[in-house]
Amino acid sequence: MHSSTKVFLAPRELSSCIVGDCFAQPPPMDVDEEKMLANYVPVFVMLPLEAITAENKVGDAEGLRAQLRRLREAGVDGIMADVWWGIVEGAGPGRYEWRAYRELFRLAQEEGLKLQVIMSFHACGGNVGDAVNIPIPAWVRDVGEADPDVYYTSPGGARNQEYLTIGVDDRPLFHGRTAIQLYADFMESFRENMADLLECGLIVDIEVGLGPAGELRYPSYPESQGWAFPGIGQFQCYDKYLEEDFRAAATDAGHPEWELPDDAGEYNDAPDDTRFFTADGAGATYLTEKGRFFLTWYSSKLIDHGDRILDEANRVFLGCTVKLAAKVRLALTSAAIKKMLKKRRA
Repeated sequence: MHSSTKVFLAPRELSSCIVGDCFAQPPPMDVDEEKMLANYVPVFVMLPLEAITAENKVGDAEGLRAQLRRLREAGVDGIMADVWWGIVEGAGPGRYEWRAYRELFRLAQEEGLKLQVIMSFHACGGNVGDAVNIPIPAWVRDVGEADPDVYYTSPGGARNQEYLTIGVDDRPLFHGRTAIQLYADFMESFRENMADLLECGLIVDIEVGLGPAGELRYPSYPESQGWAFPGIGQFQCYDKYLEEDFRAAATDAGHPEWELPDDAGEYNDAPDDTRFFTADGAGATYLTEKGRFFLTWYSSKLIDHGDRILDEANRVFLGCTVKLAAKVRLALTSAAIKKMLKKRRA
């Protein structure tokens, strides 16, 4: 959702409107300028993933300043930056260190650029374009060492450490906190420590991470586990927490005998290679009552996860003059997206 249209100052006006630590109101515009600005599309440029190093420092501050200045001279409105959970809360539970990010944001402000920030609760590394490795916090991974089921798990038992399974959204496994509380506390700390930058309008958008690569999806096609296009991928709900949830849901539906699918194939299979997705019609598992129940449960868990984190974001940033955004993979059905958006607007 990086491409949503927003109204900002035109590039030629912005640099003259910075007063002290905040952005001042621009001078009055004539009718022609107002008409032009009504159709203005702001341009934001993504910062390198390693703008803040794994050691929580600004990488090459002067070189970055020079790059930001060139962006400004080119007429760019602002920059987008990942705010990595694994860096900020890396020292220990509840120990948030924001100094490097404040330095980065000040550099942008001094060069007349606005900010779109991403609450990145996933690990960096292993996805297309990932040039650096930034894992989730070490103390969270320590929990995972003792209990690997806090990670998404494939049918064959392979764990994916990019993002916590939604099966632990309500499990107080992380020094007494649930996964949802971890994300909410991080956002609250961000608001407290960036209050002045939020109030003065430097930060205009906050994109809330909801899953692997920041997207509302399962890690169904990890290259790190051998997936390659156009393989169908695999379901990722075989950790003990999601398995327990499914069994409870199936029991409530009157089918305690139902288990998670065991016929959906491997990462690089084609649909016709599997009984679950086979195109021959009558024999396809996904067309059976059990298959339809599973797919409804599987997608509903994901939508509920996104709803709950966005509810927390709405609560935390209530009163801030920022827009909240999220990334949703087109693989979700249009009906699922409409359902989530309808709840967001309610």
